[in-house]
Amino acid sequence: MTEALERIRESYNTVAVSYAERVVDGPEWEIEGFDLVAEQAAGRPILDAGCGPGRTTAILAARTALLTEPSPVIGLDLSPGMLAVARRDHPELDFRVGSMTALEFPDESFGGVVSWWSIIHLPRDVVPQALAEFHRVLAPGGVLLMGFHVGEESNHKTSGYGDLPMDIWVHRWLPEQLTELAVAAGFTPYQDAENPEDRLVFRK
Repeated sequence: MTEALERIRESYNTVAVSYAERVVDGPEWEIEGFDLVAEQAAGRPILDAGCGPGRTTAILAARTALLTEPSPVIGLDLSPGMLAVARRDHPELDFRVGSMTALEFPDESFGGVVSWWSIIHLPRDVVPQALAEFHRVLAPGGVLLMGFHVGEESNHKTSGYGDLPMDIWVHRWLPEQLTELAVAAGFTPYQDAENPEDRLVFRK
């Protein structure tokens, strides 16, 4: 594991419980994106990459359960501390420790991948590696949904979620920058999705 990934893991191990207590709501339009992924996955598994304490994994599982062809959902995170909280709060769901830069899943395993504000801590030069892994594990026609902070700056975060110590970088992205990287990884922009500024949808 690289030094940057180790810092991310240790930072979120430290704040896991406090994070789960404070981050309980997402953007009001997130359900629309999750429904799109669930529908397009068409019964194939969905990967929640960078799932944290499992909030998004639980929402995805609930939304896909409403469909005729429900999809199993796997939550993946670098931080064992985050996953301990996820398993505590959502014991019925499947959570696994792992890195989105080296996914331990076979090619074409998933009908959908969700990266919900989880690439923002990866070093900029590592994001193409994560996108290549998302592309590899998606089946043909599968959908990638990404949420991110919009901008161009990078900020070093030394504390958070109850003033607990952290040592991570937060990287903002312009939509066109991420789109360029995703296309280079083999994705096509999903033309039928009307995206808020800080959400992008792609199809393999």
